Order: sequence, then structure tokens, then C-alpha cells
Amino acid sequence: MEDHIIRVKDPCKPLEFDLSRPLEVEVGCGKGRFLTSRAKLNPDCDFLGIERMLERVRLFDGKCRRESIDNAKVLRLEALYTFHYLLPLHHIRTVYVFFPDPWPKKKHHSHRLFGPLFRTALWKRLEKGGKIEFATDHREYFEEVVEGFASDTRFEAIEPMPRPKEVWTEFETMFREQGLPIYSAAWRALDVEEYELEPLRIPPEAEPREGIVRRT
Repeated sequence: MEDHIIRVKDPCKPLEFDLSRPLEVEVGCGKGRFLTSRAKLNPDCDFLGIERMLERVRLFDGKCRRESIDNAKVLRLEALYTFHYLLPLHHIRTVYVFFPDPWPKKKHHSHRLFGPLFRTALWKRLEKGGKIEFATDHREYFEEVVEGFASDTRFEAIEPMPRPKEVWTEFETMFREQGLPIYSAAWRALDVEEYELEPLRIPPEAEPREGIVRRT
């Protein structure tokens, strides 16, 4: 059976994708419930899940094998590094980030995914007009992310996609069953002046390896 796990041999070499096919990416794909549903409905599109927990990566792979899904892969690597170095330029149709870790303690806010570095790398990988879909149960984090995109001239707000119950992620299912409010938003990448990405500053002891890349 085909292995759906991408093995990163050289973290400085961009991954290869079939650029004749559209690409959608989910950050924190978990066991793959949402992304594999998208893959089955869209056989003419490729799908990439990014997930740091090894057990979830294996479950994602197993789900693809059992259901004969051949247009979905999963990568065990840190999302910021993946977007900064490994994904194709202006090719991704949609990026999904559903229920990322909100790092609720103020001293940990620097660990949150959505910051200037990620938005910069995100714009470079989205096709012009490509979308970012975001959802969280954490109101303060939601407001912070919305404020960040509102001040970023490379993006404009659009209506978020509908997510029927059958494609809810494991976290969304749990939160909704608990009666927690869900906050959703989406943005479109605009056609603005091109720029180069500055190298990430990563200390030697935290050089990229499968599963985790720490950042300064």
C-alpha cells in the first residue's frame, strides 16, 4: 500500500508537488477527518495535512489506506517552517487552520501560529485569490487573529466556508457537544507587490527535524 506520510530528507529543499493540480493544506490536521473528507469529494485536487503529533500522523496515514485515498499526504513538521521553506510559490488554493493551540497564558502568546512571520509566509504560498479558513473556540485568540489580518494589506476578509457536521474536526465536534461558541473567519490573498522571504532565525540546537522546529 502507498505510504501517505511525506518523509523530509533535506529540510532546506522545497517539497515537490504536481503544479498542474490545485493544492489545499490543513495545519493541525489531526487524524484527518476534515481533510480526507475534502480529498474524497475533490479527486482532481491534492491535499496536504501538517501535524506534529506522531500518533495522529499514523492514524491519518491509516485512514487514507483503508479508504483508498490517493490524493492526500501528511507531513510531520512545524507549520511556520513548512510554509517558509517547503511549499510551492503562490500555488495553494486554500489553507485551513481549525482550532489551533491558543496558548492562553500571556507569557506563551509568542508561540501562537498567527503572527507576522506566518502571515508573510502564508501570502507567499497562497495563489493570488487563494483563501485562508480559520476557526477557534477561543474568543480572545480569534479577536487577535482578526485584528492582525485587518491590518495586513495583503489580505481581505471574506465569508468563511460552511462546515457541515460530517466534516467537523475532532476538536470542533467536542467543543460543539460542550455547547461552546465557535468563531470562524476567512481571508483572501490579494495581488500585491512581490517580496522575498527573510531567512528564519533558528538556533543550532533547534535545527529542523521531523516533528518539531522551535523558533526564536
